[in-house]
Amino acid sequence: MATDETPEPERTPDGRPAPGPAREGRADSPAGRQPMPPESPRRPVRADGHTAEAESEPRKNEAGQKGAEPAVGAGVDAAPDEEAAAPQLTGRQRLRAGLWPPRVSRAQLIVALLLFILGLGLAIQVRSTSDSSALRGARQEDLVRILDELDNRSQRLTDEQRRLEGQKTELENSSDQAEEARKQTVEKEQQLGVLAGTVAAQGPGINLTIDDPHHSVEADKLLDTIQELRAAGAEAIQVNSVRVVANTSLSDLRGGVEIDGKNVTPPYRFKVIGKPEDLEPALNIPGGVVQTLEKEQAKVSVTREQKIIVDALQEAKRPDYARLSSQ
Repeated sequence: MATDETPEPERTPDGRPAPGPAREGRADSPAGRQPMPPESPRRPVRADGHTAEAESEPRKNEAGQKGAEPAVGAGVDAAPDEEAAAPQLTGRQRLRAGLWPPRVSRAQLIVALLLFILGLGLAIQVRSTSDSSALRGARQEDLVRILDELDNRSQRLTDEQRRLEGQKTELENSSDQAEEARKQTVEKEQQLGVLAGTVAAQGPGINLTIDDPHHSVEADKLLDTIQELRAAGAEAIQVNSVRVVANTSLSDLRGGVEIDGKNVTPPYRFKVIGKPEDLEPALNIPGGVVQTLEKEQAKVSVTREQKIIVDALQEAKRPDYARLSSQ
């Protein structure tokens, strides 16, 4: 009895069916294959799992709702192009643009004003301190000379004290106190006459000459000179033809100085009676009279003399209001 047996296909040594002629009706034949549906284009997937198309749909909807707003977006996209087209500035140009024109706020102006006032005050204080300490930069020799001058002044005051004490003792011990009192009165009158300028005087001292060709020496400079001479122990002073006393006044005048109502023109010649060893150093100390006058372009000369004659006199005036305390 015959049976239909399907012949087994040939296989390869590894168990796979060997390739052979295509048969009709088989699934692996071209006729038996079914057409595959066309694959949709692959869409890029972002890292968060959404596709680019899914993100673009809301944007399309927003663009549809806004209408003409895409034109604004186009202007925004054009801004970077304009910035890129702008010229690039160098570092120096940026620095110059940042510094000028200056941008100053109100607070900065107030701080600058306060700093200016503070600096001005410090400058004034430093200048006044340096002016008040003129001897700070003096040489050792000048300081020694000034110290000697102070010692001499102290010695003169001590001698005067001893003299007055001696007169007191003589008055107390004199047998004829009336005669002794008269002698002392006459002597005192002569001394007061010299100080008041009513009598002439002579003695050792200095000659001081101030030549002022530019007329730059004013009355205050001459007054400082007189005060310095008095502080150094001057007993009688004469300027040109005017006797200088306690109530002498000085004022500026065109081309010279007016002293007690008399016109005095340069050169100014001082006759001073006193101890020359004290008078000359007092004028030549650092920052003293001589240096001050030389700053005014005046020429100053000081000479010591063993005999100075002061013969200019002042008229004795009777006081209108002052009286002796015994009256």
